[in-house]
Amino acid sequence: MIKRPLHLSHDFLAEVLDADSLAVDATMGNGNDTTFLANLAKEVYAFDVQEQALTKTRNRLAQFGFENVHLILDGHQNLDNYVMEPIRAAIFNLGYLPSADKTIITKPKSTLVALDKILTRLEVGGRVSIMVYYGHQGGDMEKDAVVDYVKKLPQDFYATMLYQPLNQINTPPFLVMIEKLKP
Repeated sequence: MIKRPLHLSHDFLAEVLDADSLAVDATMGNGNDTTFLANLAKEVYAFDVQEQALTKTRNRLAQFGFENVHLILDGHQNLDNYVMEPIRAAIFNLGYLPSADKTIITKPKSTLVALDKILTRLEVGGRVSIMVYYGHQGGDMEKDAVVDYVKKLPQDFYATMLYQPLNQINTPPFLVMIEKLKP
């Protein structure tokens, strides 16, 4: 069976995460990706601008007993104020927090700043997965900005892939994958 983009995203990152790695969840949301990363990495930094996301994620992590996560109420574009070490893996889920205010969305400018900062700190062999949800107002602009940015990454330094459903209607989410090849 073909893997859904979100499952492929997790598999892609799991291949490089271990007990010595640092990971970033750039868009904490309901805490699903944060919990996934916490199970594999030594340390996780998770970002969101909504208190509701921190509360849901904190509760989810407590259910599993994870204590290796820094929950940060701040935009991912400010991650360099918190993360000083090399990053092995990072994940983005672009769009809005399900079951919350759908007018609070990720934006192209802050997403690209965060992505640039992560790629600067990404270890050689490190990976970034970006789930692009764009079926909301403003989503197309962010989708286009991210795809354009990734297409321009130098191929000698980054391997990039796009994993996208082709026969689905209603703007199905897709996955952008990046692996750093050289410092």
